Amino acid sequence: MDFPLLALHTARFPLLSYSIGEDTVGALLVAVGTFVVVYIALAVAWKYVLHRIHAYAKRTRLSIDDAIVGVLRGVGAPSYFVIALFVAVQPLVLSPVMHMGIKVALLVVIIAETIKIAERVTQFFLIKGMRLSGSGVSEEQRVSSVFSVFIKIVLWSLGLLLILSNLGFNVTSLMAGLGIGGLAISLALQNVLGDMFSSLSIAIDKPFKEGDFIIVGQEKGTVKHIGLKTTRIESLQGEEIVISNNELTTARVQNFKKMERRRSIFVFGVTYATPADKLKKIPGMIKDIILAQEKTAFDRAHWKEFGDFSLNFEIVYYVLSNEYNMYMDIQQAINVAILEAFQKEGIEIAFPTQTVYVEKS
Repeated sequence: MDFPLLALHTARFPLLSYSIGEDTVGALLVAVGTFVVVYIALAVAWKYVLHRIHAYAKRTRLSIDDAIVGVLRGVGAPSYFVIALFVAVQPLVLSPVMHMGIKVALLVVIIAETIKIAERVTQFFLIKGMRLSGSGVSEEQRVSSVFSVFIKIVLWSLGLLLILSNLGFNVTSLMAGLGIGGLAISLALQNVLGDMFSSLSIAIDKPFKEGDFIIVGQEKGTVKHIGLKTTRIESLQGEEIVISNNELTTARVQNFKKMERRRSIFVFGVTYATPADKLKKIPGMIKDIILAQEKTAFDRAHWKEFGDFSLNFEIVYYVLSNEYNMYMDIQQAINVAILEAFQKEGIEIAFPTQTVYVEKS
């Protein structure tokens, strides 16, 4: 390509008219100068833009802009180099292969930086959702590290298709082939992928966490580890129960760790020989016994029914804790106190008895 300003200096500097390949020395020097100017301009302009964006991010309460600034800071010399090279070689007469290579490099740089921003934003919202549900740092790292791989695969697949499309390739047939291949892979890995995405659901939704006592179907125990594919539970007998995460997200899970208080109902009977005045005193006696225990809340005590061999009372109270051992200690203390109070009042606890009447003829 001819440069008007360069032609004025050709007579004074004959060296500029010498040809190297399809271009003159003067054209190559102009390209080098353009490269240097564009490179420096990009570096200075980008530094100024980053300074303005960073100043704006400090004035806001949003944390996502800080994450984006962190990604933008990663744009550096390689990006400047490729962009400046692309601009500088435009006037030169290069082989189609070289032009194509520089164009591909530019596309790769632009798409790579775009993917970095998209990946960072996606991870930001993923980790933010986990933090809102109370996830720990180790769990955030475990889940984000695994799912960042899937995010990169999806984004780079789209980026590759975009590059091929800009290079003139027909990506329609390629997309159809990838769709069929992806379908085959997803069918083969259906259970594994289902468990992994269920792990993400558990991490964000937090139906339970490590240390919780849960019941899933017929299985119950303490959650010891939540993995990417399975969750491990230690049963009351001590053995380890391994349950797939997909099963946990589709089953009904009872989480006793989240229980703030435990409702307890128990029934006892006294004999039919108990006088009516003492029957009237029993509800008040039970109330006093329950309220004497720590971390309890009395609900009700009633003479419920006439049983086959006893007068049955139903008692309801709450233990203000989710610890099962504490509940059993309180219930035991209540049982002992009831027995002592009944012995003092001369009230007999009923037990199964039968009275047989024999008629003499």
